[in-house]
Amino acid sequence: MPKSFLTQFIFIIIICLVPQLVFASEAGSMIPENLTNTVQGNWALGVFFVAYILVIFEDLIHLRKSKPMIVAAGVIWLLVAIAYQSVGKPEGFLAILNHNILEYALLLLFLLAAMTYINTMEERNVFAALRGWLVSKGFSLKMIFWITGVLAFFISPVADNLTTALLMAAVVISVVGGKAAIAGNVKMTRFVVLSCINIVVAANAGGAFSPFGDITTLMVWQAGKVEFSQFFTLFLPSVVNWIVPAVIMSFFIPKGQPDSLDVAVKIKRGGLVVVALFLLTIAMAVTFHTKFHLPPMLGMMTGLGLLKFFGYYLKVTGEEHDTDAAGVHAVGRWDIFNQLQRAEWDTLMFFYGVILCVGGLGALGYLAMVSEAVFVGLGVGWAGVIVGVLSAIVDNIPVMFAVLSMNPELSVPEWLLVTLTAGVGGSLLSVGSAAGVALMGQARGVYTFFAHLKWTWAIALGYIASIWVHFLMTGISL
Repeated sequence: MPKSFLTQFIFIIIICLVPQLVFASEAGSMIPENLTNTVQGNWALGVFFVAYILVIFEDLIHLRKSKPMIVAAGVIWLLVAIAYQSVGKPEGFLAILNHNILEYALLLLFLLAAMTYINTMEERNVFAALRGWLVSKGFSLKMIFWITGVLAFFISPVADNLTTALLMAAVVISVVGGKAAIAGNVKMTRFVVLSCINIVVAANAGGAFSPFGDITTLMVWQAGKVEFSQFFTLFLPSVVNWIVPAVIMSFFIPKGQPDSLDVAVKIKRGGLVVVALFLLTIAMAVTFHTKFHLPPMLGMMTGLGLLKFFGYYLKVTGEEHDTDAAGVHAVGRWDIFNQLQRAEWDTLMFFYGVILCVGGLGALGYLAMVSEAVFVGLGVGWAGVIVGVLSAIVDNIPVMFAVLSMNPELSVPEWLLVTLTAGVGGSLLSVGSAAGVALMGQARGVYTFFAHLKWTWAIALGYIASIWVHFLMTGISL
């Protein structure tokens, strides 16, 4: 028996015989203690603050954002345990911790399946073919500005805003001749900056009206606060959020037309099948959740299994296959697990840190305190506006998880308001969303924090207009 198989067999036996190694005790209550005034509570808040400062300055200090958040999560929950022991409830926090871990597991598996599909489509040249077609047409700079914005808005609801932003930014940089052509060219620098801002705003706005477009919408959907079809109520506010700053910035796009590029990229064998399987997987995730009340993650993982079967087919029938000494056909070299390994693990680990950190602060009573102050003291309208502004400063993922952990009594239109503002509010600053952070790296030295900040006023006009449209549509008021 191979050693690896023996190890796996023993591991399975251990899991079956000792289930407590897999499932932590359910002792404790989901209602947190108010420990905000304790030494441990103050230290936990300080640890979270320091960790997030390191995240904000990731691009300057070159420290991946997952590292401080993972360490902070462990420290905060240690402080939670000590705080609960000090009040005579040593296991009072376990139910909250188990709930946080379950939330992360559902999110992790969902995103892992989605990222694997995206990576496979990239490997099969699906995105490269789209990019090559756009680059080869020789559109004017203003036309490219609008085309990339429109595509970012409509692709992000399916492919997620981060992937969409990276793809469209690659197109923008390609049509001007690459990064070397931008250096020292004021005209092209302005075009790239405005196009990147437009892409970030469009990708975030497009992701706001789809459960698949952004992590925050996915979290709201998985929490059962809003049904799948109800998200599309946000379509019009999302359009307004993007179109207002896009129209303003389009007047400042320099005139001219870049050199036409002869770029012809062919989709690899099976690429369109992968696209079809991805659409089928999304349909399964929706059906599993809406019709059978199963977690969307289960549909996504089932679809990932189908992709693995198709990957096996590509291996067996691919261009690269070997024969053994007897001339018998052997399995080819193409491996779907290579695409699985290429998942954005830093981002996935960052989500772990965020969810556990915010959950720890919730176990200490901070989220209940904030919920009372914001959603009760200020009202839902102002609370929604504040959530969007906070998402630009802190990042929308911890803000949304904090709101879900507070679990305020909100109607569907009110949950949609929070979902909208958390999704599009991150566009106000370049560090407010994963799309903005990623593009600062992709167009390093050109699209920067301060280059984005110069146009925050225009983005803010779109932000305010989108909230106003949602108010008109739903009857919510400040």
